Amino acid sequence: MGTEITCRITKLDVTDENVVVDRRVVLEEQARGLAESRRDAMKEGDIVSGTVRSLAPYGAFVDLGGIDGLLHISDMAHSRVAKAEDVVTVGQELQVKILKIDQETKKISLGLKQLQAEPWETVPGRLVAGQRITGTVTRLADFGAFVEIEPGLEGLIHISEMSWGKKVRHPSDILKQGDTVDTVILGIKPEERRISLGLKQTLSDPWSDVQLKFPVGSQIEGPVTKLMNFGAFVELAEGIEGLVHVSEISAEKRIEHPSDVLRAGQRVKAQVLAIDTDKHQIKLSMKQLIPTDIDEYIAEHKAGDVVTGRVIEQLQNFTIVELGEGIRGTCGAAAAPSAPTAIKEAKAAGKVDLSNLSSMLKDRWKGNTVAASAQPEPLGEGQIRSFKIVKLDADAKKIEVALA
Repeated sequence: MGTEITCRITKLDVTDENVVVDRRVVLEEQARGLAESRRDAMKEGDIVSGTVRSLAPYGAFVDLGGIDGLLHISDMAHSRVAKAEDVVTVGQELQVKILKIDQETKKISLGLKQLQAEPWETVPGRLVAGQRITGTVTRLADFGAFVEIEPGLEGLIHISEMSWGKKVRHPSDILKQGDTVDTVILGIKPEERRISLGLKQTLSDPWSDVQLKFPVGSQIEGPVTKLMNFGAFVELAEGIEGLVHVSEISAEKRIEHPSDVLRAGQRVKAQVLAIDTDKHQIKLSMKQLIPTDIDEYIAEHKAGDVVTGRVIEQLQNFTIVELGEGIRGTCGAAAAPSAPTAIKEAKAAGKVDLSNLSSMLKDRWKGNTVAASAQPEPLGEGQIRSFKIVKLDADAKKIEVALA
């Protein structure tokens, strides 16, 4: 009672001497005017005070004194924010920064994280390559996993840096969102806001001593892990696999696909042929461990044995002799020239002793002996002769013989 107010007449009835006035409309006009003046006074970059009026899935509306501004969840903190209520509450007083004012729509965008220290600015002085650090997996992608190592700082564990030996097809094979993991910083690019992390570097590399555990020439045994068109992978130890190429599976028959003779999970024996630690590759052979006919022949004979063989090919410096089915040896001495060759050489020298040549042609191989006065018949393709074993090399699978 007694308070003077400003109001607007909305109805005037002279007959009844009745007047209706509205105070609220005046207050609203005054508030709008004040809000317009405040908005006109604001500019991008200003720091203002406000009260959180309401929350939405995408952010919070802040009352700036009759004017609402939107604080989006992406501008609430340097770290990833899933829900607005994780950072602010209704009625909370805030200091915010005006990021943008849309003159057409009169909308104001606000920022809270912009008033906090930028974590990337101090990264070079605090984090270095090779440093071990713990973080939380925030999200997974086809190519790797993002890990928050500090509020506002995320690093990427590429899928290739998750395991030394296991083939990781998707990060979810090893990690899940929310996991706490130990990692090693592999590289930092502050200008690009990128940190490369490694998970496998926190574990010992099983390939570091593979040459000591599985030297070339050694025999291994393990399960077949998978079959490919070109061969079969065999597990030598956890995190270490070797490849048996399809050509190294069997020496007895041609194999079109490893599945013709092998199956996943089957335990096999193989020999280590080669190791490439840089590429994490081991070449294996199964057929090297399967005894062949020549292995059995070498095992049953010794140097000095006299055996029968058939000449199958004469080369310039040695002759190839078949000692059994699929078993060949070399006769190191050059074969004596055949009769036609002798004639040609004699003609070239201007000397042709037909009597001597005739007697040489009459000599034939009979049994295992020849007449003492006769010259040995020269080697010729298709001949069956007696040979003396000079050398047996089981590793190289070679046999050297000489005429007996």
